Amino acid sequence: MSMASQSILTADKDWWRGAVIYQIYPRSFQDSNGDGIGDLKGITARLPHVASLGADAIWISPFFTSPMRDFGYDVSDYENVDLIFGTLVDFDTLISEAHRLGIRVMIDLVISHSSDQHPWFVESRSSRTNAKADWYVWADSKPDGTPPNNWLSIFGGSAWAWDPTRMQYYMHNFLTSQPDMNLHNPEVQDRLLDVVRFWLKRGVDGFRLDTINFYFHDKELRDNPALAPERRNASTAPAVNPYNFQEHIYDKNRPENLEFLKRFRAVLEEFPAIAAVGEVGDSQRGLEIVGEYTSGNDKMHMCYAFEFLAPDPLSPERVEEVMEDFAAAAPDGWACWAFSNHDVVRHISRWGSLVADRDAFAKQYASLLMTMRGSVCIYQGEELGLTEADLAYEDLQDPYGIQFWPEFKGRDGCRTPMVWDSQVAQGGFSTVKPWLPVPVEHILRAVSVQQGDESSVLEHYRRFLAFRKLYPAFAKGEIEFMEPQDDALLFVREYGNEKLLCVFNMSPAESNVVLPAGDWQALTGHGFVSNNYGDKIDMPAWGAYFARLA
Repeated sequence: MSMASQSILTADKDWWRGAVIYQIYPRSFQDSNGDGIGDLKGITARLPHVASLGADAIWISPFFTSPMRDFGYDVSDYENVDLIFGTLVDFDTLISEAHRLGIRVMIDLVISHSSDQHPWFVESRSSRTNAKADWYVWADSKPDGTPPNNWLSIFGGSAWAWDPTRMQYYMHNFLTSQPDMNLHNPEVQDRLLDVVRFWLKRGVDGFRLDTINFYFHDKELRDNPALAPERRNASTAPAVNPYNFQEHIYDKNRPENLEFLKRFRAVLEEFPAIAAVGEVGDSQRGLEIVGEYTSGNDKMHMCYAFEFLAPDPLSPERVEEVMEDFAAAAPDGWACWAFSNHDVVRHISRWGSLVADRDAFAKQYASLLMTMRGSVCIYQGEELGLTEADLAYEDLQDPYGIQFWPEFKGRDGCRTPMVWDSQVAQGGFSTVKPWLPVPVEHILRAVSVQQGDESSVLEHYRRFLAFRKLYPAFAKGEIEFMEPQDDALLFVREYGNEKLLCVFNMSPAESNVVLPAGDWQALTGHGFVSNNYGDKIDMPAWGAYFARLA
């Protein structure tokens, strides 16, 4: 166990508020044993890179025992490491090394569903009378043999699969091999909270909760109503997916979840300085649900919705709208913002595909992400300015992409291996052909190419993270938006006596911005250059400006 190593980190219960969390997708970070798949020893070996960025914590996507139908998000043993990733001893070593480097470790917890190969489900489906018969969501068919209701799976088709042994349907919000657990059953809740304690005792500093708003279903199994076409959006599922045609009020987002989240938080409070972030996937009520789940200081520490992971491009108005919607929906809540993760098209491609100077664009968006109110998630490779990989159909691994190809190409394009060294085969990720191909254009952006080049995206991330840590207002302060000027976004972060002005020219053209009233002293050390003329600043394309009120 690695609890002793926590002493290197400050026992700040509030460390998560304004933290920068670096997301690691373990299959694609570093292969240490030459099988083409990343693993825990590989992560441990590359932790100095994360430390050099200045991140406060890492979040590791699932590494538990799994048949890998959904690449680890289908768990068959919650208290062990899948052999392709290593062993529990490897995990303990990773924790110790992370703590030695001053990095906290958060792990992905996938408890809305398990794998159909989990012993709990194997027992549950064996009969209608076994001890775990009610651990999953089972229902009789309609008299005509069709599923119990109209609920849909995010991965396509009905959310119900027929089991011939029980002669009943079971519910699956995702793949048919990912049956939903029945959290209405107190025994299921108790066992899942035991899993939480298991990892906390191993020294983890927190959790990212997958699909947190999917934990409960309507006991009466009522049909979801249709959603009016004008209310549809593609923020949590691609536009080609009929999942978007329903209002999901009965298959998820249930009020019973609030009491379970309180139970979950109480377990976290048994340990020092633990934090949890929840993923809220809902296209209509995302921020409202975030508000519910983070209210009252007795449920989640923070949550993220999909506003900044959606296809909609950013503009000054869009940024202000999302931040103010969040403040209205969650006045005492806390957000965790990200522009990229393992489920969405990388934001450099999603928003910047037509931008001529992609490096300038990448640097500005990184700086915007790190100065908004909330905590921050950075996804591996984002600090290199990686674009979405364009993969051939025959290279696809993601069942979601295979189902909806070619209108939706799935999630493999953001999951290709991390690139470390441009002089080595496979970018230094592996000595053999990896599970997903390494694009040539990524090799040209490897860590080895950008390291030490002050003009690179990588060095900008390092520089800006160091700059951010100098001013507590960036991490923990309030935010107030000024009137946008042309394509320039202006806001002030305030904490105690510190008042910081942030200006972003979110356009490919130069911009002239008039500073708000006050004695603003320009800050340096962030890497952006603007020319001041009294109360006016000339800003280059994709430029930024920061000042402190004297």
